[in-house]
Amino acid sequence: MSRLALRSPLTSRRSSSSFTHRMDLLLLLLVSPLLSSYFHGGSVVNGQQHTFIIRSVNLSVKPSSDVRRDTNVTLRCQAVISSTGQEVLTREYTLYKDESVVYTKKTSSSEDFVFPLPGARVSNNGRYKCKIKIKNQNMMSDSKKLKVTGLADPVLTLSKLNVQEGEEVTAWCSAPGETGSIYFHFYDNSNESHVERVNSNQAEAKFSFSSSGSHQVHCSYTVLITADSIKSKQSNMVTVTVRELNVTPDLEVSPHSKIFEGDPLTVWCTVQNSSLGPENIDLYLSQGSKLLKQGNTSVNHSMVAQAESPDGLTFECRMAMGNIMKDVTKTVPVSELFSAPTLTISPAEVFQREPMALTCRSETFAPERIRREDITYTIDPQPQQTSEVFKMRAPFIDLNYTCKAQAKGIEKHSRTLMVRPKVDVSVPKISVDGRVIVKQPFYIHCQSDVGSLPINYTLYRDYEPVHTISVQRPDQKALFSATVYQPEEIYRYMCEASNNHKTSQQSRRLGAAVIEPVTIPTLMVVPELTQLKEGDDVYLICRVNGTPPITFKWYHDDKTSPFNTSTTNRNAIDYRVPLLSSEHGGTYYCEASNHANKITKSNKVLIVVRMAQWKKAVIGGTCLMMASMLLLVACVLYFRSKRGKREAPTELSVPSAFL
Repeated sequence: MSRLALRSPLTSRRSSSSFTHRMDLLLLLLVSPLLSSYFHGGSVVNGQQHTFIIRSVNLSVKPSSDVRRDTNVTLRCQAVISSTGQEVLTREYTLYKDESVVYTKKTSSSEDFVFPLPGARVSNNGRYKCKIKIKNQNMMSDSKKLKVTGLADPVLTLSKLNVQEGEEVTAWCSAPGETGSIYFHFYDNSNESHVERVNSNQAEAKFSFSSSGSHQVHCSYTVLITADSIKSKQSNMVTVTVRELNVTPDLEVSPHSKIFEGDPLTVWCTVQNSSLGPENIDLYLSQGSKLLKQGNTSVNHSMVAQAESPDGLTFECRMAMGNIMKDVTKTVPVSELFSAPTLTISPAEVFQREPMALTCRSETFAPERIRREDITYTIDPQPQQTSEVFKMRAPFIDLNYTCKAQAKGIEKHSRTLMVRPKVDVSVPKISVDGRVIVKQPFYIHCQSDVGSLPINYTLYRDYEPVHTISVQRPDQKALFSATVYQPEEIYRYMCEASNNHKTSQQSRRLGAAVIEPVTIPTLMVVPELTQLKEGDDVYLICRVNGTPPITFKWYHDDKTSPFNTSTTNRNAIDYRVPLLSSEHGGTYYCEASNHANKITKSNKVLIVVRMAQWKKAVIGGTCLMMASMLLLVACVLYFRSKRGKREAPTELSVPSAFL
């Protein structure tokens, strides 16, 4: 008999059981490599203190996946992770373009990974996807295609424009601003003569023209993009049928309705219809980004219900088995036991150390569970009181207050209320802005060094209100326009400051120097004009009325520039002209001015310089001497003429005697 015929029924049963056991081992061997080497959609690391799961990874392209050249494009990789504990997770992001790694970054931040593409180019076209890795977990996003359209016009330059047959010419073709791998095409007339592939935006080609005549040279370029290369026809279609794994997660929440804050909740996450062992399945129970529990075939979690969102509490039961992931979510409504309290102040504006009241109150509550009296309130920084209304005095400084409402173990806090007590205005200071000149408008400045805005300033003249200015901003000034006609009128002004309806502060009277413009000067000459003669010392005296300091300028004749300028705190000034001479004669006048910027001119004085007495005596003596000499000469001539007449007859008679 054969061996098959000799087998007993027991042997057959053992053989069948062994075969089934071998098939289970084979299935386990097939699944185990997947579990150990790849965990698509969220695998976990079970540490002693921390558990986490990568739930999803999404890649987005902004502003659009189809953009024009020079658009600033941003690739954002966003991962959703649920975890327990406070351990900081180190994330490794990897960005791929057409299955090639573009960039890798490690970070401990939970913020999204952002990769900018400033001034996008056609070379940036492609399919992008990102992968996140935390410890031995990793997950890849779906791919996103980026399409950039628009190329720069090519620019051609030649080394020579006039050549002989056979002479070589160098041509350069550039693609301004383009990047990537580029094919440059050079044409002689309509014939393509050169093709150059480079990894820059410029290529060079050599031309040697064998025929004479005009040759039209141009170029073009093609940016090489793998994804947009020529594609083959579609292959034959092969159909793959995938059977669903008969394993589903189940989520139960108890109670599931009429839940109020403070009620106990129990959540179960289990696996239904599982034919695999628990070592092949991982279950994760989470609420939002918070991982509540982790296990194999069944986990549960007990908690106190909180009304965290108007939409209720959302739980997720996620099952992971190798690269297979299934989840189920359930949302249960949770009603507020009482609303979050609001904190208000009365009165709305309060000054330092004035009485005030803070009211803490929950507007709504669940009457089927609690009474309003069951809600207790406390306020911080005065926790010893437990009432709705807290009466106190306003602090000296800005202070933040919060209140807490509590009932049946539920605590809720109000928003922070900053109490900014206003400060009473101080005694204002009154001053003038600029100079005060009689009969000219000027500004009076009223300001308090301390006081909360707004502050109302009122100007008074002889206790009568003139005008009120409300200062609303720190950079605003209370400036009042006024005019005085006599210097003593300046003391009639004062101002008042107030920033509440109870008290006000009044300044002292205004005190400031008042400038009176100079009057028309009076010009005097000492000694008197009729007594001036050469060699004398003359004093020119210019006198005015006005507020010093006064600037005096002296002018001679019609000259436009003064021959002397001086400033003094007196109302008169003199100018000495020593040893008067004829050159000093002429017209004199003076000008006067002060800080009123008004220039006045004196009367003109004509100075005539008379001759000195000794000069007159010398001239008289000289004239007398000259007259005497002339008389003497005349006498001599006269006597000589007389004598000549007497001697003439005698001389004529002598010859006649001899005849």
